[in-house]
Amino acid sequence: MKGMGEVGTQTQMLTEVFKQKIYETFKHLHQNPELSWEEKETTNYIKQLLEDAGCHRVVSFDDCTGVIGDIGNFSGECPIIAIRADMDALYQEVDGKMQANHSCGHDAHMTTVLGVLWTIQQNEELKKRVGVRFIFQPAEEVGAGALKLTEKGAVEDVDYLYGIHLRPIQELRTGYASPSIVHSATRSIQFEINSEDAHGARPHLTQNAIEIGNFIINAIHSLYFDPNIPHSAKVTRFISGGLNTNIIPGKASLAIDMRAQTNDLMEELHNRVLDIIHNARELYQTEILVTDDYGIVAAESSEGALQFAAKAIENVLGSDKLVPPIITPGGDDFHFYKVNVPELKATMIGLGCDLAPGLHHPDMHFDIDSLFNGISIFTEIIKLHSLED
Repeated sequence: MKGMGEVGTQTQMLTEVFKQKIYETFKHLHQNPELSWEEKETTNYIKQLLEDAGCHRVVSFDDCTGVIGDIGNFSGECPIIAIRADMDALYQEVDGKMQANHSCGHDAHMTTVLGVLWTIQQNEELKKRVGVRFIFQPAEEVGAGALKLTEKGAVEDVDYLYGIHLRPIQELRTGYASPSIVHSATRSIQFEINSEDAHGARPHLTQNAIEIGNFIINAIHSLYFDPNIPHSAKVTRFISGGLNTNIIPGKASLAIDMRAQTNDLMEELHNRVLDIIHNARELYQTEILVTDDYGIVAAESSEGALQFAAKAIENVLGSDKLVPPIITPGGDDFHFYKVNVPELKATMIGLGCDLAPGLHHPDMHFDIDSLFNGISIFTEIIKLHSLED
C-alpha cells in the first residue's frame, strides 16, 4: 500500500501536469488565431484532441469549419449535456499590423471546454450516467456559426446546452461567476443612396445624398420605445462626398447599429427603421438600396439550466462568489440554439478573470488561472446532471 505522502505527491504531480497541458493548449490556440469560417487548422487541431481523448463520435463537416465530439452515455437513458466553445478570432490592428487576434477570449473558451473533456475522460462511472457533447463552433464573430451548426444537428437530442464567456473586470473580478449572461439582440442594416452628382450651384438637378442621410438619422433619433427596456439605434458609418467641395454628392453609404434587450423590441425597432428608409426613398424619389440586414437574437436563458449553473458555481467557488445574471448590450450567436430549438434548456456562464482593458481591445489580457474555475464549474454541472433521476 502506498503511503499518504506518496499518494499526495502523485496527485500534486498529476495536477501540475494537467495545469501545464492547459497552459500549452491555450498558448497554441492564442498564437494561431483564424478568422470566421477560416478556422481550418483550429478544427483539425481540436478534432485530433477529441479523438485522442476517446470521444466515441467525432464529427467535422465538408462545407464548413467546426467539430463536435461525444463522450459518455448516449443510449437515450441518460441526460445529454452539450458544452459549446466558439473558435474564431477578430481581424484588427495589433502593434501597427492588421491581423487575426483572439481579443474576445475564444481561445480561452476552447481551452476551458477541452479541460472539461480531459477532466472527465477517465471518470468511467460519470460517463455511464451522462452523455456529454463538446461543440466547437465557427464564426461567432459574424453571428452565423450557431445557425450553421444548428442546421447540422449539433444540438439534436441534447437536453441542456451551456456556453461560457470571459467577462471584463468592470463586470466580474477573478473568482466570481454568473450563471447567465443576458445578451441583447443586435442588428445591423447597411444601405446605399444612389443619386447623381451635381454642381454646387445647381442643387435642383439632384438629390443631396448627405441631406437624405441626415433625414434618416433625424428620423431614427425621433423613435421612442418603452424606456424600461434598454435599446439603441445609431448610425455607425456615413461615407459621402469627395475632394471637391463644389460638388453635391449623389451617393452615400451608411450603416445603422441597433440593440434591444428583448427579441420583441428588436423586431419592432427593426421594422420602424426599415419604414424610415422606405419613406426616405419615397420622399426624395431616390434609389436607396439595402445591401445587408442581419442580426443576432437576444438571450433566452432557461430557468432549469440557470439553476444547475448557479448550483455548480456555489459548489465550486462558494455562494459568496455567485453573482446575479449579467445584463449586457453585447450580443452572442449562442442564443440562436435556444431560439431555434425551443425545447432546449440553455444558459451561458459569465466567468470573472480580471479581463482588461476590455473585450475586443487588441491588448486584451486576463488571469489565465481563472480557466481552472471555468473547467471546475462545467465539470460540476455535468456531475449534477449525472445525479438526475
